[in-house]
Amino acid sequence: MIPLRDVIPSRTTPYVTIGLIVVNVLVFLYESTLDERSLEAFVLYFGLVPAAFSWVAVLTSMFVHGGLLHAGGNMLFLWIFGDNVEDRTGHGRFLVFYLLCGVAAALAQTAMSPNSVTAMVGASGAVAGVMGAYFVQIIEVPAIVFLGFWFVLQFISGVGSIAAATGGEPAGGVAFWAHVAGFVAGLGGVFVFRRPERQRVEWWNDVK
Repeated sequence: MIPLRDVIPSRTTPYVTIGLIVVNVLVFLYESTLDERSLEAFVLYFGLVPAAFSWVAVLTSMFVHGGLLHAGGNMLFLWIFGDNVEDRTGHGRFLVFYLLCGVAAALAQTAMSPNSVTAMVGASGAVAGVMGAYFVQIIEVPAIVFLGFWFVLQFISGVGSIAAATGGEPAGGVAFWAHVAGFVAGLGGVFVFRRPERQRVEWWNDVK
């Protein structure tokens, strides 16, 4: 289930969405120039290690990815869903909303595995928040079916990661709980960040 686009056009230019994608791509391109040892050090320094929690790392970890599929998948989902959410919130609000969803995701995963020494990286939590916002704002059956399926999958995977744990700690691997937390943050947070006037059809008729 890999979407290539949605069917709802943007009425405004998604400057923030484009900017976020550019930053993520540039960071990933830099990562691709590093040798294995340097890349490991880079990920540990800019990724979020729960056992050595850092608020700075909470932010920087959103722009570091673990591979081409990881980065490409996140940027594809951000491109598809981000422009419509940015439409409804406005540029500045969307940036704050995106970052806060990423923070919520990172804190949730840290709470689930506070002693982990594995660096968490990626924009998945923030992108999940964007998807959650899309879910409650854009009424298109295919999108609802897809997003609902995605959320259930992430939730089940998160439960499975705990069930597979040994010694009382969550198993390593994909930060599923970060995805779930980001999605839930997006579901609720969009009601705070969206601009009420942009929910009316009349507003869009005046946008060129």
